[in-house]
Amino acid sequence: MTSSEEPTVLVVEDETFVRMIAADALAESGFQVLEAPDATEALALLEKHEVAVVFTDINMPGPIDGLELADIVSTRFPRVKVIVTSGKQWLEPEELPDDSLFLPKPYRPTQLARLVGQQAGRLA
Repeated sequence: MTSSEEPTVLVVEDETFVRMIAADALAESGFQVLEAPDATEALALLEKHEVAVVFTDINMPGPIDGLELADIVSTRFPRVKVIVTSGKQWLEPEELPDDSLFLPKPYRPTQLARLVGQQAGRLA
């Protein structure tokens, strides 16, 4: 598989440093990575790119938070898998859209890469 055939992951996180760490970990694991600081930009990127997984923080500025983004993605882009993260709250599976997962902060980069790989259909 060439790098252009690797799954694309959209990292949505308003904290630049946290977003860069997640994006770097995923890129080092062989994923193509797109980044957005908020849900509005994330939705614009989803319209333009084929994305396999959205990894989003819950707490973000703007009119749409990460949970709302997860709901929108599951409705408008049903083939895209979603992983939601937060360091401030814990979510139960029933609080997430179908086929979405929750990864609490802090997480290890290897945890993130493994979970994204599973959601993208890679072998664990």
